[in-house]
Amino acid sequence: MLLALTLAWNPAPAKDEPVLVVVGDSLTAGLGLAPEQSFPSRLQAHLLAQGINVRVENAGVSGNTTADGLARLDWAVGEDADAVILELGANDALRGLPPEKAEANLDAMLQRLKQRQLPVLMAGMMAPRNLGAEYVSAFDVIYARLAKKYEVPLYPFFLDGVAQDPGLNQPDMLHPNEAGVEVIVNRIAPQVITLLRGR
Repeated sequence: MLLALTLAWNPAPAKDEPVLVVVGDSLTAGLGLAPEQSFPSRLQAHLLAQGINVRVENAGVSGNTTADGLARLDWAVGEDADAVILELGANDALRGLPPEKAEANLDAMLQRLKQRQLPVLMAGMMAPRNLGAEYVSAFDVIYARLAKKYEVPLYPFFLDGVAQDPGLNQPDMLHPNEAGVEVIVNRIAPQVITLLRGR
């Protein structure tokens, strides 16, 4: 009986590694790549190589818009999450969806994550230039505006150094290849490390 009571009152062991959830679209999911080549997988490997113990969860779904991300946010970011990278908006822009709708969806996501007191790194996106100057100017400012509103760090353009480079993209010129993912990981990692250390 005493043993049973001891086990019942024994507190759960402390979690030995923080959990970083990347909520995104195909750029996170790793469309066209092997699972171990996806951005979350490569980011985890990069951080572990630097002695940073972390589990990076891939919550990317190909084709997701900001509306899709908002609809699944609560279950995509589990109770064990310690921090979040929010990477959404590319499909809104590719489909020419209203920038104000994308902003409202991202705003709602940031609000929910703030309520949960989860540190967030926002990964920005840029609209395709063929959509016209008016759309581009309305879309591109969304991320900086929301980052300022919610006081979260911003990585201005998720595809920085990779977009439009044939050597770093798959044939569709939309999705990074393995080498492209490595470029993204190396560029964003310093901000991810700051995010994890500041949580």
